[in-house]
Parts: sequence; C-alpha cells; structure tokens
Amino acid sequence: MTLRLEDIHHRFGATEVLKGISLHVAPGEIVCLLGPSGDGKTTLLRIAAGLTPLQHGRVLVGGRVVAEPGREVPPEERGVGLLFQDFALFPHLSVLENVAFGLRRLRSAERRARAMEMLARVQMEQFADAMPHTLSGGQQQRVALARALAPRPKVLLLDEPFSGLDARLRDRVRDDNLHVLQEEGIAVLMVTHDAEEAMFMADRMAILHRGVIEQEGPPAEIYLHPATPFIATFLGEVIRLSGQVRLGMVATPFGPVPALGRREGERVEVLIRPEAIRLLPLAEGEACHARARVEAARLLGRTSMVHLSVREGGSEVHVHARIPGEYLPARDSEVAVALDPTRAYVFGAGEAA
Repeated sequence: MTLRLEDIHHRFGATEVLKGISLHVAPGEIVCLLGPSGDGKTTLLRIAAGLTPLQHGRVLVGGRVVAEPGREVPPEERGVGLLFQDFALFPHLSVLENVAFGLRRLRSAERRARAMEMLARVQMEQFADAMPHTLSGGQQQRVALARALAPRPKVLLLDEPFSGLDARLRDRVRDDNLHVLQEEGIAVLMVTHDAEEAMFMADRMAILHRGVIEQEGPPAEIYLHPATPFIATFLGEVIRLSGQVRLGMVATPFGPVPALGRREGERVEVLIRPEAIRLLPLAEGEACHARARVEAARLLGRTSMVHLSVREGGSEVHVHARIPGEYLPARDSEVAVALDPTRAYVFGAGEAA
C-alpha cells in the first residue's frame, strides 16, 4: 500500500512541465504536493492514476510497476482511488448507487453493505437515497470521498478536493476528511495550491515549483526552515528587506540577523515572518533596536495585525506584525520593536523568489 514515482518527466510540446520528479508515499501517510497553479501538480497526479500516459520514469503502486515506457496498467486495475475537485458524482444515480458504482465485482448484498459502511464513515448514511443535486457542496464532497474509498484502494489521489467549498465549510470538511483518511491507513497523495491547507492535512509536504521539487519534509520543518525565497514567500507573508553581510550579520531596522554561510560583503535579501516581530511599549523596550509608528491595528480573531512604519536608512518602510491575542495600539502611537531572528531568513540577492 505504497505509491512511488521515479524520475517522472513530462512535456506538453516543447514545454517540459515535470523535470525528474521522484516521490514516495508510505502506508498511512498523507503527502501534499504543493505549488502554484500551472506548475504540473495535476499532471503528476494524472500520471499516477493512469489518466495521462507516462513519457519517462516509473510508477509503482504497492511495489508493483503500473507504468513505465511502453507499458501502462489501466487505471481501474491499479488499485488507486481518485477524488477530483468537481467530485464527478453521477447525477442520475442516488448517493448509495454512486458509492456502490466501483463495487460491481461484489454481490448485490455485499455491494450495498460496503457502500452503506462507507457512507456511515463519512456521516452520510441518512442521505443514501438522495440524488446528488439535492446535496450541499460539503455533502457532495463526503459522498465522493466515500465512493473513492469504497473499493479499498491501495492509494488515494486527491486533486484540490476542498477548493470548491466556502471557507467556513472547507475547514470543517477537511478536518472530517483528515480523520477518515488517518483511520483508513492508506497512502494518500493530495494536490493543492493552498499552503495552509497543505500544512493542515499533510504528514509531509513536497513543494513543486517550475517542474522540480524544491523542498520536501514535514510541514513545520519547511515553514520554519525554507530552502529558497520562493518557499518562504509561498508558505506565508514575509517582510522583505535587503542588506549586506558584515562580520557574519546583516543589519536590519529591527536589529542584526545572522547570515550563516554567506560571504563577507555579500548583498543579501532578508525575509522576515510577521510573527517574528514583537512589540512593546516604549518604556519596556529600552534594549530594542527600533521604534515604529503604528499606522493601523486590526483584530483578526486569534491574532492582531499591526501595520507599522519603520525607518530604514532615509526612508520609511511599511511592515506588518502579527501579534497573538488582542493587541491594538492607537494609530500614530510609537512602539518598541524586537525581532526573533529564528524567523528571519537570509538568501543571496540573486536568488529568484
């Protein structure tokens, strides 16, 4: 019950969209393939499913080669379940019939029992006789998940499965899905362009950018230690500053930041997470390196976003600070600014983001 993609290359005409992708998904593991739209994520998923012919490399499911140049196992024989963003429910079939559709090798009574079991797993058994058009988006998504899991696939592939849901419903549905998938214990490869969604769902993330995987690992590791400027900016908001390495440090308006591995005198870019900035009343901030003027402060629920103007050289720089809880200093007031340097990332000035 594993998925292994080995050295996958793919072209559309003269454009190479996948450039040697290798990825392994273990039993019971949820791996999220994350990246911008148009960077080849869905193409890779379709190659794994057998919906797009393999051009180069190999695909293995459960240790069995299901695709290599000159040989393609049909999609229905790969032991792979699919859930795409439009859910693709059959409009002329009931909920129960949709879930039972892939169970034709079972006897009628067994087929119904398995379909009802999966509907109960996603809390939709009471809608067994309903037609898809009578269901909400979240309910349709649950039925689609039940249908994908009903044949007991070795691997489940998810393509933007929550993108069609509104924000509040999306949070609840993906939480429910996470627990169902963990209980099933199968290998799951999920494609998304939503960084927060990937960090919520994934045991491991692979960041796809311009046809290559730039970084792979647990979500916390990638968020806290991004390997490239693109990854740092793609996973969340950053404050972008420029500077020069002096004695192993880079000066910023918030204080010096270590520049490990950078040459003396090198021009660099410093990317700082908004949550790395701590604000204090001026009376408590004597040891801080900077003062800032508050331009606006907004409560965002669990955190507050404070808009600041900080002087850098001879100009004012507009930055955001994300502060836990309710912290709403008055507009045009001054605050002291302290920096957590572990949330500041230094890259060469020529590295593309």
